[in-house]
Amino acid sequence: MLSLIDRIENVAEYSGRTITFISGDDHETVSWADLHSEALAAAAHLQARGVKPGDHVALLGPTTRSLITAIQAVWLTGATLVTMPLPMRMGALDQFIEQTRNRIHRSDSKMVLIDPELLAFVEPQDGDPPFLSLDELVGSGPGQGDYDRPKSDPDSLAVLQFTSGSTSEPKGVMLPHRAICNNLDSAWEAASLTNHEKIVSWLPLYHDMGLIGLLTIPMTLGTDLVQGAPQDFLARPLRWMRWVSDFEGTATAGPNFAYALAARALRRCEEPLELSQLRILLNGAEPIDARTFRRFFDAGERFGIDPAAAFPAFGMAEICIAGCFPPQGKGLRTDWVDKRSLELDHEAVPVEPDSEGAVELARLGSPVPGMEMRIVDPQTREDLPERKVGELLLRGTGLTDGYYKQPEATEELLADGWLHTGDLCYEVEGELVVCGRSKDVIIIGGRNVYPQDIEKVVGEVEGVRTGNVIAFGVDGRHGAQNIVVVAESRGGDLDEIRREVTIAVTEAEGVPPKEVLLVEPGTVPKTSSGKLQRSAARASHKAETLSLLEG
Repeated sequence: MLSLIDRIENVAEYSGRTITFISGDDHETVSWADLHSEALAAAAHLQARGVKPGDHVALLGPTTRSLITAIQAVWLTGATLVTMPLPMRMGALDQFIEQTRNRIHRSDSKMVLIDPELLAFVEPQDGDPPFLSLDELVGSGPGQGDYDRPKSDPDSLAVLQFTSGSTSEPKGVMLPHRAICNNLDSAWEAASLTNHEKIVSWLPLYHDMGLIGLLTIPMTLGTDLVQGAPQDFLARPLRWMRWVSDFEGTATAGPNFAYALAARALRRCEEPLELSQLRILLNGAEPIDARTFRRFFDAGERFGIDPAAAFPAFGMAEICIAGCFPPQGKGLRTDWVDKRSLELDHEAVPVEPDSEGAVELARLGSPVPGMEMRIVDPQTREDLPERKVGELLLRGTGLTDGYYKQPEATEELLADGWLHTGDLCYEVEGELVVCGRSKDVIIIGGRNVYPQDIEKVVGEVEGVRTGNVIAFGVDGRHGAQNIVVVAESRGGDLDEIRREVTIAVTEAEGVPPKEVLLVEPGTVPKTSSGKLQRSAARASHKAETLSLLEG
């Protein structure tokens, strides 16, 4: 079994592939061999400062050439990379600094590698480990001759990644070299990737989809990579597709909201783009809205985007990256089921798309090689038949070793040799369909009401910011739950917006929300990866600290 170090060296020596760094409208292309030479020098610098195999090194900074060089350098020392999220919104800077310092100490990091511009905000304090600027690390390290290659250890930790915290306090997911390498091989095979791919990514490098899926695959298995930055995509979403066109990208990925932004940009685009070479457009990391994904392909049709390239998939940090992949080249395939049966009987009863109460859910494919899945009753843990909704359990060669210094949470996660995902799902023809997170489900009259269904219809109300809606349940009388909707709005007739939201929810769910709270733009709680934090919104609602709009 090879480690990431072995694979990095092989790609640098034999692949001849490149990485292109994009910053705004500028770019530079270097070979993986050249980047490896820089990383060897940086690794020697880290070793000279006392970093040794088994140490934890935190990394904090935006996507740059220096950051990627530092990622490889940490692995080359045999140390564990501790990924540190960046703030989603500058308004939450104080909270970001507090959370960052908390993660540094909870991870037992021996050193913090930090972008120089962030040093002005996250300054070292008494009790903190040493801080080292990325510019100093990459720009002035010793020569390659000083580098002492550690012994490859597939069982050592390569990455300590904190979970997104979408349903609970973030936990440190321990990912050994062995698990990452196994899962990368599985993803490579399941997606039918080749060394001739040109992968295009703007995803942040502090979460599994960007770090492991779109950076580490090219870095350790040998493909070309075009790496942009999240802030550049968010500032101008059309850039994503322009990068694909300019660099002849064959594969890319993003969460559902990114395809919504890209669809809007493509509809307005007046410049020529060539996107027909794309054969994989992976959609994951958050609930997949089939309508949003389909709108993207409709908008991209005139630029040559092939609907067969749609690749809705399932993954999570605890399995490195890949859990279930769809068959390559089949496009978006969905399951139309009866909403009432799904919620009340926990069964996915097939219906015609134009039937009253029909719900469309994306089929996410089958387990990747080396992975098994079960759908079980959450109470009895007994296996459920096809189309019965239960909790998804996974087992395979690419699983986490557990949560760092949290033995009870680890035991719960990996009980009976299976990873308990907390996702409510069902199986159809050997493929996975996800309904929602068990901790987020709102129980009304014995029905499992999924908050994303509410958020979807509320997001279509005029005056509400799509993708910035959270629904959750609060305890009512006699143990029943009530629906609360928190939605961002830019203003207008707030009473009318609330009325339309109430109508939309009532028509969709058969019960009105108890409260509709309109809040200021940019204040709906989200994780560093952009996932909605329903538990945080519920806590803010209880504490009466939501930033409500007046009127």
